[in-house]
Amino acid sequence: MTPAQPVILGEMPSLSKLYVNAAAQAARRRLLGTNDGSGLPAESHEVRGVTVDVATLTAYQHLIGETASDVLPAGFIHAQAFPLAMSVMNRDDFPLPLLGMIHLRNAVQQLVPVLFSDTLDVTARVENLRGHRAGSQVDVVAEVRKAGSADICWRGVSTYLAKGVFLPGIDKPSPAAARAEFKAPHPTALWQLGVDTGRAYAAVSGDFNPIHLSVLSAKALGMRRSIAHGMYLAARALADVGSSRDDSFTWEVDFDAPVFLPCRVALEINTVQDEAGGGWRRSDFVAWNPRSGRRHFSGSVSAL
Repeated sequence: MTPAQPVILGEMPSLSKLYVNAAAQAARRRLLGTNDGSGLPAESHEVRGVTVDVATLTAYQHLIGETASDVLPAGFIHAQAFPLAMSVMNRDDFPLPLLGMIHLRNAVQQLVPVLFSDTLDVTARVENLRGHRAGSQVDVVAEVRKAGSADICWRGVSTYLAKGVFLPGIDKPSPAAARAEFKAPHPTALWQLGVDTGRAYAAVSGDFNPIHLSVLSAKALGMRRSIAHGMYLAARALADVGSSRDDSFTWEVDFDAPVFLPCRVALEINTVQDEAGGGWRRSDFVAWNPRSGRRHFSGSVSAL
């Protein structure tokens, strides 16, 4: 079967407009009835000739705790590609509601360094629609290439859950195996996150999802308080791993519980050295609420 041709966009979509459209789309679906489609859009979306704003990059590096460098942080590349990924999920033929999606997991391959001076081509698509014990889940794949090149520099797969949405023809999986009880270790770092953390990250990422901005806007979407962006937390853990990681690596994170703002977050990082050469092999991290002991997220950074 011949792959569908990508939809070429002239520029990166506006996330604020996407969220407004998603709200209108949700209202239409409630009025006309739930979308009963269970297929995914075949087309990918693509934007060519993307450049990076240096001031935004510098602000991102400062906020996350990344060392100032000409190399784009892997989390910053995710933020650059995020509007395009959201545009695919905002299509009328995408069967799940964009608003209220829960970010379950993220997996990134940083194949080669990307410089702030590079011009980039970015593509995004959705795949692997499947059941979840609490609804339906889907993978959103974003890929970044240097302009005109066929070689992928960066690839990210974000897994989202539409809680309570069970599509026809999508089997509900068996209950997941019970995870080992989490016992909080001794932290290697303690983050103090203010109530403005979501707004600060939105300013450098463009993700002004209301659940991250204020108590009032979060409550309007059913949250008791605003919550930190998952990718802010994951990117900050990646920054805390530090310069020990190689230029090429995989970066994976699983999100367990939201981080309500303001709060403190405890983090532990364990580094594994290569037995043969003694160099860096992998860093594992886990973050939790130091008061309740509840795990927020965990993951790893590994050499390719």
